[in-house]
Amino acid sequence: MNGSTMHGMENEKTTHFGFRDVPLADKQKLVGQVFTSVARNYDLMNDLMSFGIHRLWKRHFVAVSGVRRGDRVLDLAGGTGDIAALLKPVVGDEGEVVVGDINAAMLGVGRDRLTDRGLVAGLRWAQMNAEMLPFPDNSFDAVTIAFGLRNVTDKDKALADMRRILKPGGRALVLEFSKVRSPVLSKLYDVHSFKILPRLGRLFANDADSYQYLAESIRKHPDQETLKGMMLHAGFGHVEVRNLSSGIVAIHRAYKL
Repeated sequence: MNGSTMHGMENEKTTHFGFRDVPLADKQKLVGQVFTSVARNYDLMNDLMSFGIHRLWKRHFVAVSGVRRGDRVLDLAGGTGDIAALLKPVVGDEGEVVVGDINAAMLGVGRDRLTDRGLVAGLRWAQMNAEMLPFPDNSFDAVTIAFGLRNVTDKDKALADMRRILKPGGRALVLEFSKVRSPVLSKLYDVHSFKILPRLGRLFANDADSYQYLAESIRKHPDQETLKGMMLHAGFGHVEVRNLSSGIVAIHRAYKL
């Protein structure tokens, strides 16, 4: 099989971008366009998507993370700086939080925001792809990713690389929208996601399409048990799952044994 044939086969591979099937090689670019578009309104977007509850979810996520003073933590898809701002007081002056995001616009917004709040020391910012982390093995005590894993093209590869850079005993922590457990709440959530949210996006950010994609991407993300299985398959020795708000979001905590 020659090189051109192999290249053609790669181009034929598809993945989901919301509810659309797109060439595998195109997803990263398309997701990047969405987050470049919403970067300046990202807090507004999260408030519209979660009725403002995302702030409580994030605080709880950090509170149950097991991160301690002196830890070195990598926060992936952390360009907004929300999780980093919560983690920094926990790790203290002896610790370090590295904020990684594939999107330069998101990183710029987050870095400027935390700098304005005086949060500079002990924080590092770097553009990176979650599937190919630029760190040696056994580098971090914890890796966090909040509301970002669903946008990663190859989630299995990202989870395996998260495990690789963790020290033995380290934890990978995922906060992500998941499968709603209540049938009644699920129907209400669908109405909000697909009828109301895009209209709010058009009204407040002049960007209905990006908000439509974000709602669709939540439905395409693996549910609680599927993601747990993926983390075990990536080599983690133990995975705990905690539902918040009846499963609208879930926290997965996996250990490198």
